[in-house]
Amino acid sequence: MTSARPTFTALARSAALAGLALLGLAAGLVMLAAVLLTFLVGLVPVFPSAVRLARAVTRLQRGLTARWSGIPVDEPYRPAPPPPVPQSDGWYRDGRTLYKRPTIPAFNQRWNWMTKDPATWRDLAYLLAAPLTNGLVVAAPLLATAYGVAWAAGGTPVMGAVWILLAVIGVRWYAPWAVRLHGQVAAVLLGPTEKARLARRVSRLDAARTEAVDSQAAELRRIERDLHDGAQARLVAIGMTIGAAEQLLENDPQAARALLGKAREASATALQEIRRLVRGIHPPVLAERGLGDAVRALALDSPLRTHVTVDLPERATAPLESAAYFAVSELLANAARHGDATEAWVDVSTQGPALRVTVTDDGHGGADPEQGTGLRGIERRLGAFDGVLAVNSPVGGPTTAVIELPRAFGVRPAPMTPWRYFGRLCWGLWPIALFPQGLVAMVLKLVGSPVKSWFLGLYVPGPFQWPVIVGMMLLGGGLLAVALATTVRTREAEGGACG
Repeated sequence: MTSARPTFTALARSAALAGLALLGLAAGLVMLAAVLLTFLVGLVPVFPSAVRLARAVTRLQRGLTARWSGIPVDEPYRPAPPPPVPQSDGWYRDGRTLYKRPTIPAFNQRWNWMTKDPATWRDLAYLLAAPLTNGLVVAAPLLATAYGVAWAAGGTPVMGAVWILLAVIGVRWYAPWAVRLHGQVAAVLLGPTEKARLARRVSRLDAARTEAVDSQAAELRRIERDLHDGAQARLVAIGMTIGAAEQLLENDPQAARALLGKAREASATALQEIRRLVRGIHPPVLAERGLGDAVRALALDSPLRTHVTVDLPERATAPLESAAYFAVSELLANAARHGDATEAWVDVSTQGPALRVTVTDDGHGGADPEQGTGLRGIERRLGAFDGVLAVNSPVGGPTTAVIELPRAFGVRPAPMTPWRYFGRLCWGLWPIALFPQGLVAMVLKLVGSPVKSWFLGLYVPGPFQWPVIVGMMLLGGGLLAVALATTVRTREAEGGACG
């Protein structure tokens, strides 16, 4: 029973995805009708609602794909436009027209945002085509079972039993494969294009750069203030003390000796402050021994009982190590200062080529990145490296913060050789003709046309026509998805090798 559970799970997911494909078809037809009404009749207000419906369905599709097939699919949409801002006179400008209220400018901005985003039209194409590609792929075992039941009900129990038996035997390996193939196709058709991904990354890096520059300026001001109020003041006092000792050296050597002793103590204190300041800029242990030992040293200085686990194959680059180190330092300080924690656990490891640091404490929780300036500072520091901070801090605790810095270790695989890429592409493209063979044959059979032409599925014996037609569509559509996935992976590998 345990061994059969994954099969039944995959079969249930296949049925759910097939139903979702039909729901997507309905949403696609609604959006297509809205497009026709908008551009032919002029009913412009119906278009945004139809787009929101389509995006809701495709967003559900992406979520289920990531959860069931393990293939993450990022949203490809461009960032939404900001709300209109009034001019100094209170009017809102949209092109060459002024409006007293922001309603029309806001609608025009969202209209341009939806219509000029290629992802809008890719969603429409996907929703209309999904039942003929992904829907048939994931529903094939169910269709084979229904086909067998139809034959049995039609007075041919042997043929019906054969098809039902084939469906039961094949579902064990086919259903998990179909779910994974569905995920690959959805990732290609519903994911962002390279242009959209690059534009989003540029926008994110631009914002991170601005925040990093502001943070660096604030850090420089803090260093200047600490030097001015701390070490610099002590050094000035040392100079004045030594000057006073020089004046007393001949008349009162004992007092001069006492002043020199105070100067020596003050110099030691100033040196400690300078070392503390340098350690706050870049700890020596981090430069000399790496992130693991630096975090262990940080744990020794922390007021919390801190348990550190480190599993790193090699050292990351110095800027990444510095960002991770100060993020851990800030998280431990927050746990002690705001969370009333007594114990913490720090795990430093890798997740593929990414550096992952998990910090957990037993405090009372309630940490919110939107309200805590310390957490926002960590996000700004990590954002300069495309890093992310995820915080789970329910009220009552515990608090878990996960830091992930991509591309910290190793390099991505080298791009596929041209001959290997050509071979895989040909392997995926040669049976594409089978898809129209099956699709047109299905239409001819449904309308009862006597024309067979060159459609091979109509020349086989009657009991096998539908299985051959559906099989052609599945094979052609599936291998087309393989060709598309190969192209996308090759481009990503080339981009990673160049970067």
